[in-house]
Amino acid sequence: MAKIKDDIKRFEKNDVVEVEITDIGDDGEGIGKIDGYTLFIKDAVIGDMVKAKIMKAKKNYAYAHLEEVTSPSKYRVEPACKIARQCGGCQLQFMSYEKQLQFKQDKVRNNIVRIGGFDLEEIDSIMEPIIGMDNPYEYRNKAQFPVGRDKNGKIITGFYAGHSHNIIANTDCKIGVKENKEILELIISYMEENKVTAYDEESGKGLVRHILIRKGFTSGEIMVCIIINLKVNAQKAVKEYLPAQAELIKKLSKVKGMTSISVDINTEKTNVIMGTEVHTIWGQDTIKDTLCGLEFNISPLSFYQVNPVQTTKLYNQAIEYAQLIGNETVWDLYCGIGTITLSMSKKAGKVYGVEIIPQAIDDAKKNAAQNGITNAEFYVGKAEEVLPQKYKDEGIYADVICIDPPRKGCDIAALETMLKMAPKRIVYVSCDSATLARDLRILCDGGYKLEHIRACDMFPMSVHVETCCLLERLRNAKDHVTFTLDMEDYYRIKDAETDKKNDSKN
Repeated sequence: MAKIKDDIKRFEKNDVVEVEITDIGDDGEGIGKIDGYTLFIKDAVIGDMVKAKIMKAKKNYAYAHLEEVTSPSKYRVEPACKIARQCGGCQLQFMSYEKQLQFKQDKVRNNIVRIGGFDLEEIDSIMEPIIGMDNPYEYRNKAQFPVGRDKNGKIITGFYAGHSHNIIANTDCKIGVKENKEILELIISYMEENKVTAYDEESGKGLVRHILIRKGFTSGEIMVCIIINLKVNAQKAVKEYLPAQAELIKKLSKVKGMTSISVDINTEKTNVIMGTEVHTIWGQDTIKDTLCGLEFNISPLSFYQVNPVQTTKLYNQAIEYAQLIGNETVWDLYCGIGTITLSMSKKAGKVYGVEIIPQAIDDAKKNAAQNGITNAEFYVGKAEEVLPQKYKDEGIYADVICIDPPRKGCDIAALETMLKMAPKRIVYVSCDSATLARDLRILCDGGYKLEHIRACDMFPMSVHVETCCLLERLRNAKDHVTFTLDMEDYYRIKDAETDKKNDSKN
């Protein structure tokens, strides 16, 4: 251990230190400090006193491995999952659920203040309590399990360890449905009995790559899709995609609720799990589920929220913020398969959905027809192209715009388009509070006022959190604001944690 010029102690790899955890990072890691030197320690909980081994040391901070909890925090709990530390999926299982909710509330609040440049007192006055779950387990209606072999050659399935593609064997994920365990064990036994090979990422050889399981929480219907590395001759009607396929079907079809069994073809050497070619080998092509009182058909490739209980709460919050009385024109940007669009259609005069993925729009139209909804229209394309064209050609305007963009936030052109359309209200649903904060700043600078913020815990035990916001147009805002912004500044996130994460990947 040596001192550097600014008198901050510097540690080296393999040093073992004892430190109190006084904060939590954006990725859920515990943060402790020794004489100004910061330590990031995965699986440490705020309030813990721990011994940790330095794994990667920088000038002013280091990443350390938790060796021992010498004095546990009052917020530390025994995880429900026995492999919680090895698995990369649940970063917060050692923390009480009440503390997880506080962490996520603070994460959203701090990002909006720090990145968005909003006043702390103003945000505290408009931020509502986070929406939590009564039971923060068994909430995922979809899970994708990689298939491989352990060091002894035994077929395993489970989840990747954090920041790696090493499979941690597990058939009983505590945030997934109970049926997952039975289904995975049946497939493993089938593969072992029939010498079916598991895919190897390095060689690109082996048949079974992943297992996708989906369940309709309302319908009870279950879907299994096996992703395989198999070249199919398009000229030949292939019915046997798997060795002893009938035996596998016999096993799986006995699972209560089983409705659909299919295979998905993916022969690419890629991290993308699903290919685009799906073949049903037993039962139906889709399963059904109900969300916000609407029935949806779900295929293996459909986007559908993984936590229907919290999704209903989140969408109901969005509808409440929209303040619909029955005659509004609503545009839903980044609409996916139309879940928010169709949910709002029940209280609006006319709703329009825009999505760049054609298959999602096809699903949205089918979902509208299936539910007897006639006041919804859907368009394929970019919002910043579709909206101005419809306004110019047909005079279609917007009373309310709802946006639910991907993690990277809104495209700069989409933000400019919204400001030009000047709706009375904008409802912003976000899965990343950092990019949300950036976009809120732009919208508020363009003539809107942030009225309400509410976080929703869609993914208990993980660090991820959804947020719903309401913005209202100021009465003195200029019409058709011309909005320009340097793209480099636009995409720059002023967050020290971001710099820390990027540095850790180098």
